[in-house]
Amino acid sequence: MFQIIGIVLLFVMVFGSFVISGGKIAVVLEALPHELMAIGGAGAAAFLISNSMTTIKATGGGLIKVFKGPKWKAQDYKDLLSLLFLLTKTMKSKGVIALESHIEKPGESTIFSRYPNLMKDHFAIDFICDTLRMMTMNLEDPHQVEDAMEKQLEKHHHEALAPSHAMSNLADALPALGIVAAVLGVIKTMGAITEPPEILGMMIGGALVGTFLGVFLAYGMVGPMAARMKDITEEESSFYRIIQSVLVAHLHGNAAQISVEIGRGSVPSPSQPSFLELEETLGAIPAEG
Repeated sequence: MFQIIGIVLLFVMVFGSFVISGGKIAVVLEALPHELMAIGGAGAAAFLISNSMTTIKATGGGLIKVFKGPKWKAQDYKDLLSLLFLLTKTMKSKGVIALESHIEKPGESTIFSRYPNLMKDHFAIDFICDTLRMMTMNLEDPHQVEDAMEKQLEKHHHEALAPSHAMSNLADALPALGIVAAVLGVIKTMGAITEPPEILGMMIGGALVGTFLGVFLAYGMVGPMAARMKDITEEESSFYRIIQSVLVAHLHGNAAQISVEIGRGSVPSPSQPSFLELEETLGAIPAEG
């Protein structure tokens, strides 16, 4: 919502100030289609050249998140903590053998199936299951497990940041592409040097629209969107850090409720449940049959 308001405000303030100060918007509108074709087309081509298909597809999803926000909401964090509580409690009370059926086929698990929204994130489920599988294979050194989890998280985070990096690179390129469009406009103007001054003025003004458009798009829209995409990625990565915190705490010998409380500290503040809220949520979980 705020992003839409920001875009509207951007256009109103920039073009409104131009019109109020006596600028002729007709000059901009006349040149806009051609300059936008040159700058936008070149920008799109450069984006395709410099990125893989995976990154291009992920950028589309990232742009949706710019307006919708992070995919994880407050309830999702409660669900994750509840899931980890059930898993670590089962492991504590019934042993690693009791977990094998759950982690080998999480889709059929009576524990995992309680949280269908979490099941949509394949990395989160695989991350939990792979780590618990290491524990069932008697890899019980907390430091080794933490190092293995850290490597997985670093890899995932690096890949998740690719769309924001791609958008940031595009923002860096747009001012230069605006200059390219402006130079083409100047070349066109020089080819019509015998025209009257008022015609040349219109042509030079149209050429300068290219420079304006490149800078406007870079610092007014694409750059801020890249920054927002990066912030969302950083926030979403905390979801996986919670998994690491809880499972490592469990390996250190903490009770399930203590391990989950340690994980609660990693939840982003706007979505973080209070101690009492989490206690009530855990207390309301039906007993595992």
